[in-house]
Amino acid sequence: MRSSLVPLLLLALPFLEIAGFIVVGSKIGVLATLGLIFLSIFLGVFLLRLQGFGLIQKIREETAAGRTPKRELVHGVMLVFAAFLLIIPGFITDIIGLLLFIPAVRDIGWRFISDRVVVVQSGGRGASRPGTSRIKDRVIELDPEDYTSKPDPDSPWNPKP
Repeated sequence: MRSSLVPLLLLALPFLEIAGFIVVGSKIGVLATLGLIFLSIFLGVFLLRLQGFGLIQKIREETAAGRTPKRELVHGVMLVFAAFLLIIPGFITDIIGLLLFIPAVRDIGWRFISDRVVVVQSGGRGASRPGTSRIKDRVIELDPEDYTSKPDPDSPWNPKP
């Protein structure tokens, strides 16, 4: 039942946004309304950049400690979605976007979906489990015929005379 309301809400959202423009524009004027729209666009880009760097650092710390950064990844997705909502012109989407930039609101969303999130790590430096050696990742095994210490005369990297 709940999923059948989502398309209806998505179809109604533009009409609600237009109604919001009319109400706000009649109260504060057209130029001030346009100014608020442009301010929300810049605010969305600024907040994404500001909080995004801190979130990347938290993801690195969790990975370095050997833990899966599920919560941080979901928060990152919510931040991108919040910035997208702020960039879209409209006051309803701006309110939802600003709410998603609040960490406590993102934590509430995390509680609802935490049991459904699965993160699979593979490859890269951060994917090794605690207690396993990372030296294996840096070793390249070659047979004696795979390499030679003599320069290759047909190599394009040789200097031209």
